[in-house]
Formats: sequence, C-alpha cells, structure tokens
Amino acid sequence: MKHILVTGAGGQIGTALVPVLRGKFGVKNVIAADRKERPHRKKKHGEGPYISFDIRDGATLDRVVTKYRIDTIYHLAALLSAVAEADPDLAWDVNMNGLRTVLAVARTHNCAVFRPSSIGAFGPSTPPDNTPQDTIQRPTTIYGIIKAAGELLCDYSFHKFGLDTRGLRFPGLISHEAMPGGGTTDYAVAIFHAAIKGEKYTCYLRKGTRLDMMYMPDAIRAAVVIMQADPARLRHRNAFNITAMSFAPEDIYEEIRKSIPDFRMDYQIDPLRQAIADSWPNSMDDSCARAEWGWKPEYDLPAMVKDMIKNLKKAQS
Repeated sequence: MKHILVTGAGGQIGTALVPVLRGKFGVKNVIAADRKERPHRKKKHGEGPYISFDIRDGATLDRVVTKYRIDTIYHLAALLSAVAEADPDLAWDVNMNGLRTVLAVARTHNCAVFRPSSIGAFGPSTPPDNTPQDTIQRPTTIYGIIKAAGELLCDYSFHKFGLDTRGLRFPGLISHEAMPGGGTTDYAVAIFHAAIKGEKYTCYLRKGTRLDMMYMPDAIRAAVVIMQADPARLRHRNAFNITAMSFAPEDIYEEIRKSIPDFRMDYQIDPLRQAIADSWPNSMDDSCARAEWGWKPEYDLPAMVKDMIKNLKKAQS
C-alpha cells in the first residue's frame, strides 16, 4: 500500500490531486500538507490527515515522513511565476530550498519524489514551436531558472544517489476547482469566472499570445500515471514535456462565446506577465512522454470549455 505526502496541497494542482490519490490509495494513506491551516473542504477531501508546516522546515518534514511511513512525495509547494518574479529572493528560498529539503529527506527514507516542472523552464532562445524534449534551456525569469535548476537537481539525485525522481513540464493548467494563484496563464481560468458571472473580462495578455495549456483532469492523470510507470522505460525522468492544446486569448474567448454569446472581453496588457509569456514556447513536442509511458490527453479546447462551463454553473447553483 502506498503512503503518500502531498506538499502544497492547498494549491491549484494539490486541490485536485489529493482527492484523486485518496480515491485510489485510501483516505488515510494520503497526507495533505500546506503552510496554511487546513484549506480543504472536508466534504470534498474527506477526513484524511492534514498537516500545516513550511516546506523549508526539514526537521518537521522528516517527522511527518517517519510518522506516516511515507514512500512517495508529490512536491507541489512553490511560488508561481508572476508571484515569484515579484519577489525573486523569496522564490529561490521557497522553491529551490524547499526542493532541496524534500530531496534530502527523501534520500534518508528512500521515498520516490514527483516534482512538477513547467514550460517556464524554457526561455526566449528555445525553439518556440514544437519545442523538443531535449533542447536549449535558458530561462529569463527566476521561476524558470528554478524550474530548470530543479530538473537538473532531481536528475542528479537519481544518478548520484539512486533516488526515484520523476517530473512533468506542465503547460498552463485550467481548473474549475481552485482560483488562480499568481501564474502567467491564470487568465485562462479567470476568464471563465467572469463569463459565468455575466461580467466583461479584461485580459492581461495581448491578442495572439499562444501558449500550451492543459485541463486539470489530464494533468492529474499524468501525475498519477508517471509515478506508476515502469522505471526501465523512462529515459527522461526530470522532466517530460506534456501538452494537450495550444491557444491564444482570442481562441478561448471565441470558444466560450459558443455557449455564452453575450460574453465580452477586452485587453489591458500587464507588462510583467506578457514578458514572461513571450519567453515561453508556443507549443511543445510531447512524443517522448507518449513513447516512454503512454501519455495521451483526453481534453482538447472545445471539450475543456464545455466541461469548465458545466462545472462552474453547477458550483453556482
């Protein structure tokens, strides 16, 4: 039986991942952790264990891993791209030192570690279209620098110490279960909330800003499957390109209007987030993930928009 710790469990990914893992491995076998006091709704996440602590606190992490006999850590705790760029020193401390703490404790207890990377690990000199799995990575944001460095550190931990580290380069993630948390692609979530409320949405990225995106159910499924994949088949561990769709703000706007014809959107560009988006790929090549562990998305843009609207309307009723 797996015993799993999810750090950053109150974030966008963790909010969706925890109940899926608890449904698969048992409520008591999945420990949710976050620096905030129990952010989960009990009706949604059950009565499973929840612990509040700072991921940089190695002593507390070690006690948690020991007490609950943890064998797998999903390390999600991190500052997102726009928030990180606003406070680079804090981002390095939380994102990088938090990862180092997790890897050190995982080595002591022989835990497998999932650590998400991002399209932010690439940079403006990376080929922007059909970005290869193995390519130049020269990110120009502190978020991206930490993501790229973290990929290398996880690889080092595998090759040097035999630690079972695995990761995914997530595109922008879209979810109806959690509000945006300071990422560059947050507009693709916020736009739905405005549309459902009958409000005009003001987009902070300019028209034509094409980015890779993924619906959260696909992202969660990928995070579960990669940790169950046959290690003998994994040539790339940290981290696999995965993607599902690529679109610009006007594309998702027009797709939403098929269901909500009166919805309107204008633009007011945020220079910080626009600069970050401009440094990221338009689309990634995820053929290695498909070949090495069978990755295949289930949602394209129309299917995602339809499901988002259905679930947000249901939540309002």
